[in-house]
Amino acid sequence: MTNGRALVTALFLFHVVAYGQNLDNGTVSLRFDARNGALVSLRDVATGYDLVESNTAALWEIGFMEAGSQPLRATDATQFGFAEHPGSSPSIELTWGGFADSGLAVTAHVSAPSGSSITEWRIRVDADESRPIDRVHFPRIAQVRSREREYVAVPIWMGEQTSRMRQQLNGADGEARRREWEYPGIFSMQFLAVYGGEVPGLYFATNDTDTQRKKFALFGDGKSGLGVEAVHLPEADAAQRGFESNYDCLVGPFSGDWFSAAERYRAWGGAQAWARESRLKSGAVPSWVNDTGIWVWNRGRSPGVLGPAAALQSAANLPVSVFWHWWHGCAYDTGFPEYLPPREGSDAFREAVASAHQNDLHAIVYMNQRLWGMRTESWTREGAERFSVKDANGKPHVEVYNIFTKAPCAPMCMGTLFWRDTYAGLAQRAILELGVDGIYMDQACASLSCYDASHGHAPGGGRFWMDGFRALTADIRSRCAEALSVTLAGEGCGEAWLPHLDLMLSLQVSRERYAAPGEWEPVPLFQAVYHDSAIQFGNYSSLTHPPYDDLWPAEFAPKAPLRLLDRKFAHQFRLEHARSFLWGQQITLANFTEEQLTERADEIAFIVRLARARRAARDFLQDGVMLRAPVFDAPTERIPVSRLSIYAGQQEHVKEYEMETPVVMGSAWKAPDGRIGVFLVNTASRRMSTAISATQYIQGPGSFSIRSEEGIVRSGRVDEDMVVRLDMQPESVWLVEFDGGTGPTGKAMRRIP
Repeated sequence: MTNGRALVTALFLFHVVAYGQNLDNGTVSLRFDARNGALVSLRDVATGYDLVESNTAALWEIGFMEAGSQPLRATDATQFGFAEHPGSSPSIELTWGGFADSGLAVTAHVSAPSGSSITEWRIRVDADESRPIDRVHFPRIAQVRSREREYVAVPIWMGEQTSRMRQQLNGADGEARRREWEYPGIFSMQFLAVYGGEVPGLYFATNDTDTQRKKFALFGDGKSGLGVEAVHLPEADAAQRGFESNYDCLVGPFSGDWFSAAERYRAWGGAQAWARESRLKSGAVPSWVNDTGIWVWNRGRSPGVLGPAAALQSAANLPVSVFWHWWHGCAYDTGFPEYLPPREGSDAFREAVASAHQNDLHAIVYMNQRLWGMRTESWTREGAERFSVKDANGKPHVEVYNIFTKAPCAPMCMGTLFWRDTYAGLAQRAILELGVDGIYMDQACASLSCYDASHGHAPGGGRFWMDGFRALTADIRSRCAEALSVTLAGEGCGEAWLPHLDLMLSLQVSRERYAAPGEWEPVPLFQAVYHDSAIQFGNYSSLTHPPYDDLWPAEFAPKAPLRLLDRKFAHQFRLEHARSFLWGQQITLANFTEEQLTERADEIAFIVRLARARRAARDFLQDGVMLRAPVFDAPTERIPVSRLSIYAGQQEHVKEYEMETPVVMGSAWKAPDGRIGVFLVNTASRRMSTAISATQYIQGPGSFSIRSEEGIVRSGRVDEDMVVRLDMQPESVWLVEFDGGTGPTGKAMRRIP
C-alpha cells in the first residue's frame, strides 16, 4: 500500500508540474505553471481559443526605492505554492517565497466569477522590514497569441488603435521595446484591448475607483512577441511595509472590437462617481458652453482673435466662442507662469473682452496648469524649485517644449499648496480683473509621480495628484464666485477629471497634423464610454500656415505667418471636421482669419454646415450615448495630407504625404428619449450614394425619417429587412432617425438649418 500510495503521489506531482494548475469556471480557463506560477494558458472555453502562448515569463516584478537595488521577479523565488478555492466562482491563491531577502513574501489571488469570461487579479507583498516599493508590475501577460488582422486599442486620451503593435515593440535589430502610459493621465481610462480575426480578443483593465497612479504597458521580446501588464505606482513612504492592491486587475477573452471593449468598460465606468458627478451630468457647465456652435482657436492680441471670431459669428449666424492662446505677457512655452499683464496691456485687454461680451462672444484663455519656466525671474525670486516635481534622486523633473529657444520648464507638484495658491491666484486675476470667462488649463489631464517628502504628500505615486487637482479647481471656483459662472477646460480627456472640468480638448480627430503616419489611427474610445458625461472640443485642423509668437526669437520667424495652405489639402480639412462632428465634439477652427470667409468659402461653409447640424441634433450629439457606427459600403480615396503644426512650424516647410480614407463616414447615437440617430457625412466633392440597414438599430417594425440640410427628405415605416438608401450631395451631412422599433414617438422632427 505504501508503494502504491507513493506511486499515485508521484504521478499526481508529475501531472501538476507538466500541465500546471488550472482555474476554470466553465466560461474561461487559466493554467499556471506549477513550478513558478507563470501563466501558460488563458483559454476561452466556448471556442477553445487560447489567448496566450505557453511561456515561463514571470507573472510579476517588484521595483524598490533603494538606490541601485535590483527588481525582484517571480522567477527569483525558490519556493512556490498554491491553494485552490473551488466552487461556482472558483479562485486560486499563488504564493512565492524563499527569496534572497528572506523577509519578503508575495501572494497573488485570481478568481473567476461564475458566468464571466473576465478574471479578477490582486497581489500582496509582505515584508518583515520597511522597504519602500516604487512599482509593482502585475499581472504580466507575456506572449499574447498572434492573430490575423490583429489590432490593439488603447485610450490614449480620446483613443487610438494600431495594426502594427508587434512591429512597434520588436525592432528589426532584435531590440525588445516597450510602450507605457500613465493613469490617471494620457491613459484616460483603465482598459485596453487586443482583438482581430474570428477569434476572441483580450480585454485587460483595472477597476480602481480611487484613481491611484499606475501605468499600462505593452512590451515585446525582440522577436514578434506582444505582452501586456499593469504597473502599480504606490506611495513609497519610508515606513512602508509591503504593498497590497485594493482594486482588481481584470483579464479575459471578449468578443468584438474596440467598440465592444468600450461597451464592456462603459457598463462599469458609467456607474462610477466620476461619471455621476461630472460637471455635465450635474448641470454645472455654464450655459454658454453648452450653446457654443463653433470655437475659434486663435493666438495673439485681441484684434487678431476677437475680431475674426465676431466676423465668423455674424457670417455663420451661430454662437461662436474663443479659445485664446498667446494673450499673455510671456513667451509661449518659455515664460510660464508670468502671464500677467497681457501683452497688449491690462486696460486694452479688459476693454476688448468687455466689447466682445456685448456681442455675445465668450473667451477662455490659456494658462498651463503645471509648468514654470526655469529661466524666468520668478523661478529664482519665488524659490519655485522647492515645489517642483522631483525624481527618485531628488532632482527636478525637466521638460523642454519650445523648439526655438530650447528653454527648460519644470512641472510643479500638484500636491503643494504653494503651486495651487500661485495658479489659483493668477486665474482669479484673469477672471475677476480682466473679465475672461474661464481658463484653459493646459496639460490638465496628466499626472506625475513626485518623490519630494517635503511637499506634504507621501513620495511616489498614489492619489495625491488628483487630490491636489480637485483642491485647485475648487479653490479657483471659490475665489471667482462673484463671476457667477467660471469655465475650466483642460487638455486631453480623462475619467478622473470629469467632476472638475467643463470642457476637454480632444485633438486626435486631426492626428495626421502632428504624428507620424501609419502607426496609429484615432478612434472615439472616450466618447464611446463617457460622451454623455463630458463636452469635448478641439481640432488642429487649419487652413493656414502656423502663426509665430512675436516674443520668440526673431531669427526663426517665418516671412508670411498665417498664409493660406494649398487648396489640395481641403479634403483633409473636411475629414478632420467630419470626425469631430460624427464623434460628438463641438466644432473648432484653428487660426481663423476673416479672409477665409471669401478665399476659402467652401471650407468655411462645410464646417458651418456641420455646426448647424450639430446644434439641431444636440439631443444626439451632445446628450446622447454613442452606438456602434453604421456598416455601409463607401469608396475610399487617396488624399494629400499636410503634416504641419498649427503654431510652431519651422522654416515654413509643409511635410506632405498621402493617405487612404473613406469618403462617406458615419456614427450612431441614442438620444435620452430612446430615439436613434444615424449621421452620415459625405466628405467628397462629388455626389455619393450609400445604404444602411435598419436592422442594425431597431428590432421589429418602426418608423424612420431622413433629414438633409434642406429638411426632411422622406419618412416612413421600416420592417426588419428595410434598407435605407441615400443619394448624398457633395460635402453634405445627413441624419437617418429611427424610433427604436416601437412606432412614432410623436416628437416633431427638427429641420437642420
